[in-house]
Amino acid sequence: MHRLRSERTGISYLSNEAENAPLALCLHGFPDIPRTWSLLSEDLRDAEYRIVSPWLPGYAPSSLEGPFDAPALADRILMLIDELSPSEPVRIVGHDWGSVLAQCAIARRPDRFRGAALMAVPHVLAVEENVKEYPRQLGRSAYMGLFQLPLLSERLVMMRDLAFIERLWRKWSPGFEPDADHLDDLKVCLRSSMPAPLRYYRSLKSPRVIAEIRRLLGAGPLVVPTLYLHGERDGCIGAEITRGQEAHFSALFEQMTLADAGHFVHLERPAEVNAAIVDWFGAH
Repeated sequence: MHRLRSERTGISYLSNEAENAPLALCLHGFPDIPRTWSLLSEDLRDAEYRIVSPWLPGYAPSSLEGPFDAPALADRILMLIDELSPSEPVRIVGHDWGSVLAQCAIARRPDRFRGAALMAVPHVLAVEENVKEYPRQLGRSAYMGLFQLPLLSERLVMMRDLAFIERLWRKWSPGFEPDADHLDDLKVCLRSSMPAPLRYYRSLKSPRVIAEIRRLLGAGPLVVPTLYLHGERDGCIGAEITRGQEAHFSALFEQMTLADAGHFVHLERPAEVNAAIVDWFGAH
């Protein structure tokens, strides 16, 4: 994989540079980096895809300039897609925030996508609906409130060699030990990027942003064929928060809930997750 940069969007990305192959765009979440897709990239490469795994805006070496609200970020992702694949629709993979941005991009321009594989964050409107029935989720999401506090939150995150980030990984994926080199690379990225990654969460304080997300995703079901994967033991977003989300997708929707897996389901169960994604993209 080679590191490249889109000067138009300010987004840096990893790619196998298979220029004539169909594009699969893989979006990481928080707290993570493109390295998270290394195993999936191998399987997508073997299936003859061109893989592009960006550092999301706000994650160095991508631009640290905002805005960082989901609709604006989705527009930047769409600009990158138009640059890399101007005529052919692409496949998109999204984990955590990557799932949210993929949803917004698909809602904005469904013609640019042939298929989607989303993980760990269900349809945003389903999250809103289910939190009312499962208020325990508010406790799991308490970190989002912390991130609303400028200066204090980034200081807490950066303390003791980013111990807070390691705790999130342990809490969100119980019993899973990420590769040490992966965590080291993530820490290097976050040290160079703060507080931009936290500004994704701070954008949610804006009534205008919330209204725009609801308008965008509430205009109708997402019509792009979508595979959704969630870990049964996810400590960030409980599996019950996915219930009923199929109503927000077209008929071409399939959900897999994986036992003994948490938030980073693609790292915990790579063989099953990668095979499901490759099969889904092959069928769509």
